[in-house]
Formats: sequence, C-alpha cells, structure tokens
Amino acid sequence: MASSRKSQQSPKSGKRIAVALSGGLDSVVLLDTVCKAQAKDKSSQIFAFHIHHGLQKQADDWLIFCEKLAKKYQVHFDFRLLHLNHGGELGNIEARARAERYEALSDLCAEYGVEDLLLAHHQNDQAETVLLQLLRGAGVAGAAGMPTNRDINHLGGKITLWRPLLNQSRAELEAYAKQHQLQWIEDPSNQDSKFRRNAIRKQIIPKLEKIQPEAIANLARSATLLGEAQTLLDRLALEDGRTIFTNNALQLKSLLELKKKDLPSANNVLRVWLKTNGLAMPSQERLVAWWSDLHQVKSSSQLQWMHDHQSIRLWRGLLQIVEKNAGEWVFKKVATASKNLGLPANWVKEAGQHGLIEQRDRVGSEKIQIKPKSPRKTLKNLYQEADVPPWQRQAPLLYINGDLVAAAGIGLSYPHLVSTGPRVRPEWQERA
Repeated sequence: MASSRKSQQSPKSGKRIAVALSGGLDSVVLLDTVCKAQAKDKSSQIFAFHIHHGLQKQADDWLIFCEKLAKKYQVHFDFRLLHLNHGGELGNIEARARAERYEALSDLCAEYGVEDLLLAHHQNDQAETVLLQLLRGAGVAGAAGMPTNRDINHLGGKITLWRPLLNQSRAELEAYAKQHQLQWIEDPSNQDSKFRRNAIRKQIIPKLEKIQPEAIANLARSATLLGEAQTLLDRLALEDGRTIFTNNALQLKSLLELKKKDLPSANNVLRVWLKTNGLAMPSQERLVAWWSDLHQVKSSSQLQWMHDHQSIRLWRGLLQIVEKNAGEWVFKKVATASKNLGLPANWVKEAGQHGLIEQRDRVGSEKIQIKPKSPRKTLKNLYQEADVPPWQRQAPLLYINGDLVAAAGIGLSYPHLVSTGPRVRPEWQERA
C-alpha cells in the first residue's frame, strides 16, 4: 500500500475522529453531518480517509474528488492505495478488497492517533448483508449483520468502528443530500449484477419491497434482534467455558466433555473463542472436520489447523491460536533506583552506533547462561524446561558485539547484566 498527498498541517492534540470517505452518497452525507456537529463542538478534530482500490478507471478521479471535498470542509485528508490482483472469483475479490480496506483504514488511524473511525453503512446495506449471510447459510452471528460499533486491536492500540447511519435508509440520505445541495460520485460497479450484493440490491430487494413495503427496515430490525441474541449466546459460552477457557487457550479434555453432553454448546464455545481472537466464523463443514480431528488425536499429540490465515494448534492438551513472530527487540530503561538488572546503557548505545546490534534466526546450537552460578545451556534445553511451545521458539535472537544477549521466552545473558549505573533491558515485542 502507498500513501501520498496530505492536506492541512500537522493537527493539534485532542480527540480525533476519522470518516471513511469513498465519495459516494452515504460517506458524503456522513462527512457533512459530522463536520456540522463539530462546528458546534470544537473539542474534536475531523479526518477524512480515502481508500484507492485501483479497480475502476475512474478511481483517480474519485481520489481527487475526495481530496477537494476534505479541503472544502477544512479537515485533514490522507489516503491509501491498494494493489489488488484482478484475478480469481468475484466473491474472493470482494472479500479481499473489504479486508484490505479495513487494514488500510486501521493503518491510517494508527498513523494519526485516531481512536474512532466512522463508517457510512446505512439501513439498506444492513438489509443486503442479512440476505447475503442467510444465502450463505450463516448462523446467528452472521445473520446479525453489521454491529453499530465494535473495537479492533491494531498495532498495539484500540480503534472503535462506528456506523452512525445504520438506522437511516438510502432514500433518507438522498433526501438529506438534495436538501443540503451535496454532490457525490456514483460507482458504476454498483450497477453490475454479477456481484452478489449488487444482484440482491437491484433484483431481490425491489421485489421484496413490493411484497412487504417495510422490507428493508424489517430486515435491519431482525439484524438488531439477532445481535441481541448473539450477545446472550456469548454470555452462555463464557458460562459453559468456565472450565474450558485457560487464558487464551481451550482445555481439550473439558471441551470434549461438553461436546459429548451438548454439541451446540460446544460449538458455541468454539465460535466465541474464535470471535474473541478476531477470527472468522468457521463453516459447519469445517466444524465437523475439527471435531473429527479432535476425537482421533491424543491430547499429548500435536495438531495444526489453518483458519482465516491463522494457525490453530493443539499442544499438551490445549488448543491455541499461534501468535505471529513478527516483531522487534525494544530496549527499555531501568530506573536508577531499581534493583532490576540490565545491560549497560552506554555499551548498548555504542554498539548501536557501530551497527553491532543485530537480530539472528536460530540455527540450533546456541547456548546462553540466564542464571548466576549456573552453566550455559542450549536454547533447546531451556525452551523445553520452560515448557515453551515449539512454534514460539523461533523469535529472532538478540546479539550485541557478536554475543548472544537475549532469547525471547527464555531471558537475558546473565554475564552481560549489571546492577548499577544507567542500564536497559531488551524486550521482544510482537507486532499486532
């Protein structure tokens, strides 16, 4: 992804709110209403973020339109350019574009310190989402559609997504836009019925409205009710999982005991666990396959599944979602009066100035002494003694002046530590 033109100077401190601005009717109305509200309450700063998908010939024109609109409202503007492969199935392109759009918007929020991101989904979008999910055979969580708000964790921070227009129909937004003489752009791909959402919008919903005039509002209301039902199911999963949830893992023995007594409840526990960890809901076929695997494998054995681009592993009787090892070593200062040991700060600084601080991958024969009056041991033995899962043993090692000084999950090289003077402690921080 790439970013370019940025309007306005560096913003002042204060609460920061961003509007995802596509240039279409809904996002233009949202920006207008937010800016008018901000004019009465100066406590917030408004940002407009645009995502350039590059899937349409007019995409450059839409970027220019949004940039000019942000300038008109005197709000800070920035954008991201996505590089999407045009190949593959239409549904996959839609899903990938949606996932990468959220990722790009989250990156922009993190860059500018924005904690609240406003999306312009409206009542018609909600109705279409409900129908799409039902056609896919979704359960309560899927048929609940889009929530009014939800938190996501990104780069170590929290961003709250808000959908303030979910109770407004497109007709109401269009009436508002005409009343206030707003201009917007139309995406011609929204007319292409080869996309499932467009087919539902253009062909299915108009027929439903002829049968039931309040079809859109009723579908959106059903989504709200299903969302409430899902909240109760989440609460039930926490109750059922009291002996199953262990930190961020699941106890296999207790999970299988619940499954034997009550399969729907066990499925509910699994789904809530996945949702809590930000993963997509599995299909019914995948759930059946997982249960089959879990019944056949021994609790002492290892098992791995790939789901939603993440790895789920069974190790020592625990189901765990494997964290990525992408990250970096960070040096944190130790307070002078602290009794904590650390590396000499001047030594680390000098090594850094000469490019003698480096991360290296394990090769298998490394040794380190992590306790006083103890021998140097191989990392393999230390990881085994510490019960560190195999997949967490691959974080890069930290070397200074050619010496191994730190191993993630194990500790620091004791001979290199001091108890007095300016000192720092290296910590391995994984990227969210």
